[in-house]
Amino acid sequence: MKIDTITSRDNPALVRLRKLGSEPGGYRKTGSVWIEGDHLLRAALQRGWTPVLVVATEAAMQDAVLRALAEQAPRVLVVPTALFKALSGLESPAQIGAELTLPAASAIDANAASVVLDRLQDAGNVGAILRSAAAFGVRQVLALKGTAALWSPKVVRAGQGAHFGLRLIEGLAADDLAALAVPLIATSSHTEHVLNRIALPSPCAWVMGHEGQGVSPELMARCALTVGIPQPGGEESLNVAAAAAICLYESQRQKA
Repeated sequence: MKIDTITSRDNPALVRLRKLGSEPGGYRKTGSVWIEGDHLLRAALQRGWTPVLVVATEAAMQDAVLRALAEQAPRVLVVPTALFKALSGLESPAQIGAELTLPAASAIDANAASVVLDRLQDAGNVGAILRSAAAFGVRQVLALKGTAALWSPKVVRAGQGAHFGLRLIEGLAADDLAALAVPLIATSSHTEHVLNRIALPSPCAWVMGHEGQGVSPELMARCALTVGIPQPGGEESLNVAAAAAICLYESQRQKA
């Protein structure tokens, strides 16, 4: 392990990481991602990821727990708090962050329980759905073109570590979903099937659509089943991340 103390804002590594942390799709060019905070770093380590580089404040290196996390990387950059703030996308910056190399693009697992994201725009929604997928044992998430970048800093923060246990494939077209051998299911307010009153296929792929437009007609036509979520309170619709959590829970409940 190599530890370097950095005091210049113009250090090449810091310049690169600032750019990586400020561009939502920057990871697509570099093949690496910047994560911030001990929670995300710990989650990555627990899933077998090894950071290529850790940046820690001087104060963090005086903390035994944070120093132990930093020392999991082959290289550690120790910086003043002011320099770390320049890397941060948070109002209250953490004391430690890391660069991780992303795995090579995966092929679709035809038989895996999955979530399909159809042009979701909000990073918070995307991250929350990834978190629900991981919580309910769904290990594959397929994002169609137009969906928020899965490894963007905002999505990673919203995912709270879920990314590191998921097979994530993005930039797909609807036709690519033909590779799935499991049936697609979407939610709809125009169906006679009610989520908790119908036997759900298992495994399946839950399709979650654009926040305003819903699932595209092309993708809806590929679905083997549409179900409605009971809403006795009378609201017109649910937030897509809330809907995803309910559907994934029901799939898991019926399997139990």
